[in-house]
Amino acid sequence: MSYRRLVQASLFRKKVRTALTIGSFAVALFLFGILAVVRGAFQQGVDVAGADRLVVVNRVSIIQPLPLAYRDRLLRVPGVTHATFARWFGGVYQDERNFFPQFAVDREHYRAVFPEFAIADAEWQAFLADREGAIVGAALAERFTWRVGDRIPIKGGVFPGAWEFNVSGIYRGTRPQDDTSQFWLRWDYLDQRTPYRKGVVGWYTVRIADPAQSADVARRIDGEFANSPFETKTDTETSFAAAWVRQAGNIGLLITTVGGVVFFTLLLVTGNTMALAVRERRREFAILKAVGFSDGLVLVLVLAESAIMALVGGGLGLTLAKLGTLLGDPTGGLLPLLYLPPTAIVTGLALALVVGLLASVLPALSARRLRVVEALRQI
Repeated sequence: MSYRRLVQASLFRKKVRTALTIGSFAVALFLFGILAVVRGAFQQGVDVAGADRLVVVNRVSIIQPLPLAYRDRLLRVPGVTHATFARWFGGVYQDERNFFPQFAVDREHYRAVFPEFAIADAEWQAFLADREGAIVGAALAERFTWRVGDRIPIKGGVFPGAWEFNVSGIYRGTRPQDDTSQFWLRWDYLDQRTPYRKGVVGWYTVRIADPAQSADVARRIDGEFANSPFETKTDTETSFAAAWVRQAGNIGLLITTVGGVVFFTLLLVTGNTMALAVRERRREFAILKAVGFSDGLVLVLVLAESAIMALVGGGLGLTLAKLGTLLGDPTGGLLPLLYLPPTAIVTGLALALVVGLLASVLPALSARRLRVVEALRQI
């Protein structure tokens, strides 16, 4: 009989127990996958932040505006190659639960600063030609079944009134984790229709020639506007995004704690299951040793049995988690990017394997130390 047949026979000896153990791993790894997706959604801005981009906001608060005239001065700062700006719009489409980011953007330079957002040249030109034009992300267009040419009514929130926009184009991300849930309108159109605070923007994003000099360039920018009515605070795009994540709490610690509790519980459950299985099969192990199986080989058979259950259950759970990310956004736009990266899948399988092996170490050692005469005498 081959070793594979021996392991297979052991697994199917107690079908219900094996199925429940595999199910435990599947549930644990499904939860692990969902937690990885949620963490990735919160960390999205940090992970995709450009190494060569800085964000310039008002030193008082990001909700305080900056003058439009700052753009030309930013371009004169040594190390800065491009500068663009945006402003939060904050309207409501049909229902307040239909949340998605809406930005009034600089139509002339926004595309050059964010090259990871791919859009057809013809669609961008249509956006430039239509003051009521809008560019929407592919995920957002799919969510509401929008197409180029559709007219989208939005009720103003920060900027009251009834607004309507024409979908001029749809942008797509060049990376799987890029945010394609945004809605861009033209800043000049917003400024024309705003009867107050004209000529101001929400924040600036600049590209720099050398990412290694980001700290020096940031100091130069803030020094340029020091002691002015609108002082600035400049951070790398990564630091800026991380600050937003911290406002939601220590998501990483919470997810790590929950995941740790789940895997520790799984370790105890699996360890108890393997201990029971080895105790029930003392006679079988004694017979195997009597016919020539070494102590080490018996140990490997027990470890292999546990590892197979862990990998099968873990693979099933991670597959279900991956399928869950393909069913759309259940959060109404609060977490637009639901993506389970390959690294999380590999990590999950590795953790499942480690838990499976650790849970079976003591039972496997017990089977290894089993003395044939004593085992057969107890039967």
